[in-house]
Amino acid sequence: MDELTGVFIQEGREQLQAMEDGLLTLEQVPDDHDNINGIFRAAHTIKGASGVIECRYIESFMHKVENVLDRLRNHEIAVTGELAGLLLRCCDQLGRLMDVLESGGSGPDAETEAAGAVLQEELVAYTGATAGPEKGAVVEAEQEVEISGGGVVITDSWHISVRFGRDVLRGGMDPLSFLRYLASLGEIIALETVPDALPAAAEMDPESCYLGFEIRLQTRAAKADIERVFDFCRDECELRILPPNSKLGEYLKLIKELPEDDLRLGEILVRCGALTQHELDDGLAAQHPEGGADTGGAAEHAPLGDILVDHQVIQRAVVEAAAIKQTQVSDKKAVEARLIRVQADKLDQLIDLVGELVIAGASANLLATRSGRSDLVESTSLLSRLVENIRDAALQLRMVQIGDTFNRFHRVVRDVSKELGKEIDLVISGAETELDKTVVEKIGDPLMHLVRNAMDHGIEPANLRQANGKPRRGTVELNAFHDSGSIVIEVIDNGGGLPRDKILNKAVERGLVPAGQSLSDQDILNLIWEPGFSTAEQVTNLSGRGVGMDVVRRNIQSLRGNCDVSSIEGEGTTFSIRLPLTLAIIDGFLVGVGKSTYVIPLDMVVECIEFEKCAAERDFLNLRGEVLPFVRLREMFEIEGDPGSRENIVVVQYGGQKAGIVVDQLQGEFQTVIKPLSNIFRHLRGIGGSTILGSGEVALILDVQTLIHRNASAEARELHLNRPDMIEFKA
Repeated sequence: MDELTGVFIQEGREQLQAMEDGLLTLEQVPDDHDNINGIFRAAHTIKGASGVIECRYIESFMHKVENVLDRLRNHEIAVTGELAGLLLRCCDQLGRLMDVLESGGSGPDAETEAAGAVLQEELVAYTGATAGPEKGAVVEAEQEVEISGGGVVITDSWHISVRFGRDVLRGGMDPLSFLRYLASLGEIIALETVPDALPAAAEMDPESCYLGFEIRLQTRAAKADIERVFDFCRDECELRILPPNSKLGEYLKLIKELPEDDLRLGEILVRCGALTQHELDDGLAAQHPEGGADTGGAAEHAPLGDILVDHQVIQRAVVEAAAIKQTQVSDKKAVEARLIRVQADKLDQLIDLVGELVIAGASANLLATRSGRSDLVESTSLLSRLVENIRDAALQLRMVQIGDTFNRFHRVVRDVSKELGKEIDLVISGAETELDKTVVEKIGDPLMHLVRNAMDHGIEPANLRQANGKPRRGTVELNAFHDSGSIVIEVIDNGGGLPRDKILNKAVERGLVPAGQSLSDQDILNLIWEPGFSTAEQVTNLSGRGVGMDVVRRNIQSLRGNCDVSSIEGEGTTFSIRLPLTLAIIDGFLVGVGKSTYVIPLDMVVECIEFEKCAAERDFLNLRGEVLPFVRLREMFEIEGDPGSRENIVVVQYGGQKAGIVVDQLQGEFQTVIKPLSNIFRHLRGIGGSTILGSGEVALILDVQTLIHRNASAEARELHLNRPDMIEFKA
């Protein structure tokens, strides 16, 4: 695949996404003309670019789509759900055609081609055509009319004012022949001969022409076509072509829809058809008379737009619209000039190098500290700060907004709701929230499953919702926000909630829970994460096979995240996904147990307190009236040796829950480069990765989420909440 094709595919997919987003909005707001124009521009850009790279199968398909969109923006057809659905299926087909092009194929396979043929047949019903694809000059003529700003003139007509020069007859040209040829372009509905240049009879020259004509012409032709009639006598006559009133709006619309090219004012006016090239040349000649361009500065010349308006060849409103378009393009080019596309693998390589730089900086800082030289310690401290700034800047390059991922679900909600026969809206908030690009790429599939489940199991049919006093239209909400160094993504629906009794009965039936066992409400809800669990009465295309929720949780945990569920019957369900902002480098807090060193993510550390020996027999303490369960790392990891004379508790928080970690030493903050563990250790509980210290030793990174879930269960809180023998600790 050559570079030009690669650029087309990349930019084409961006235009395709913009087109799909616009179609989804169109169904909700059918009267948004700016949106319709935006959809048309995206389709037109794809068609034009496919012609540049000579991809005929994309160009041919998009020509049919563009014809329908053109009728839509001209109000010749109305927006309907069927039309929006057809155009969305065309977007899917275009995506498949781009996949064929990207794979290097010579053309679509039989199945893809057949699907495209079916769509084209459906498009014919909206174009008003009775036959297949247009051929030859007919297509070229229609395209030329569209590009030049022409169109069907129904209620008004062109006004042509022509004054033939005196030497026209001597040149062998008959003025009437021009009028007859002009009539071939349309219908001359008014013609007035202007004899004001006729001299007295005694002064008349029989070989000279003194006539002029005022003509009203009704035609589909463009302004350039009308001017072309007078090409042979253009230098021997005065010609003024005034467009009909309806053309003013057409010109303004076409100027807005021009591609974002770096055009000058006159080029924009010619491109939209409001001005001919000859009129532009005359205007430029008037702006820079012979010899004047070199003698005076640019400020001495009148603006081209004013000259054209004074010559009455164009309306001022059209000139002003072209000037605005020119400014917008210039501003956009200036913004794009500050941007550069970088391949993802190059960015990953940069992050890896920054990680090694962090490790090398920590090693240098450690050696400087051991040397005892204050000047060296000061230099390495400055180096550490610079490395930290480089680290933050490099990680920021990988941060992207989650809004692009959220916006893909507009199409999902639309299609699935129609398939289920339900009325469902998607509400997005927090789209500007940023997180690591790698996390964004991997969170799409879990979110897809949760959203589809919310629509299938959560949202009730419209009639049932109305009978229960709820709005007919259900809502699925995607929300994202930052919290304690993590990003939280919520999938919320206002449906019927999770039926706890049904879940428990199903779990007992499948042997997941012994009959008669008492479970808390949250424990019952957590049963939906069990492999193979499903409450669906029958299998559908969306769900019911019991495959998915356990995979969702496993995929999220592979990103060092977790997923929780809460639900109120009759009101709705909320799935909360908590993920780290980045998977590469974090700020850590070093702790020691015996000869081993561990890292706790600094964002999760709340405070550190001294561990009293009198609480050694308990696994909880009273922290200013709050029950704080804790875990002893020495016991958990079976570290040999006795604890030191003084132990400490690091209080950590994750997902609104707190727990304590008992350690021997507190060693301070540390920039941590996360190294993944081998697959051999993937079953270890409480370890989230490893890192290399400045001394070259390996330190394990604690999985705070697992530690909290192990020690801060709801049962422990209820059991020990009011124990009088708890020792109270104060920071």
